[in-house]
Amino acid sequence: MQKIMIIEDEAALAQELALLLTQAGYQAYIVQDFAHPLLEIESQLPDLLLLDIQLPGVNGHQLLQEIRKKYQFPIIMVTSRANEMDEVLAMSYGADNYITKPYNPTALLLHIAAMFKRMQPQSTSLIQYHGLQIDLNKWTITKEDQITHLTKNEQLIFQMLWQHRGKIVTREMLMTELWNNDEFINDNALSVNISRLRQKFADLDLADVIETKKKQGYLLME
Repeated sequence: MQKIMIIEDEAALAQELALLLTQAGYQAYIVQDFAHPLLEIESQLPDLLLLDIQLPGVNGHQLLQEIRKKYQFPIIMVTSRANEMDEVLAMSYGADNYITKPYNPTALLLHIAAMFKRMQPQSTSLIQYHGLQIDLNKWTITKEDQITHLTKNEQLIFQMLWQHRGKIVTREMLMTELWNNDEFINDNALSVNISRLRQKFADLDLADVIETKKKQGYLLME
């Protein structure tokens, strides 16, 4: 049974989320200790995290950054903060999705199910690319003894560009693959994910592998 952790300071909403998830067949775990949430994450090791931004004693953005230093499980922000800057920050820090309150319960479950579906192992998981080994199952890029971890969105972007290498992949195609064209996802979220992926390749001495085609989309260098 897949375990979903909830970090939400409104007790009634946290219980509502837990009930929704349990009825959908998931194991739900509510974080109680907002002073030490990383300890609970370490002990529980969830398969997916639902994370609020406004939390007592800790900022959700900062917590997201700390989590991403160690863990790569999917993170969906569920928050009442609907401004564009918060969404862009969350995506730049490694969030996989951003959902604003009040949320539609059915839509939230669909997002979660889609996230888990995309996590299923790929039939061809290892890719050799310009001296790098990219593991689509482990979400890693390896160069000699250096390992770089990808978020799920970064992995999906690379996978789609790889499948269409030498051809332009439109922003609409990528938005559909990542978020099923969710109208609540800001278009800047894709740009942030592309920038993060580019930087990870650049850090491995492989710059400019993803070319922007103005008003068309993106092209992966062959």
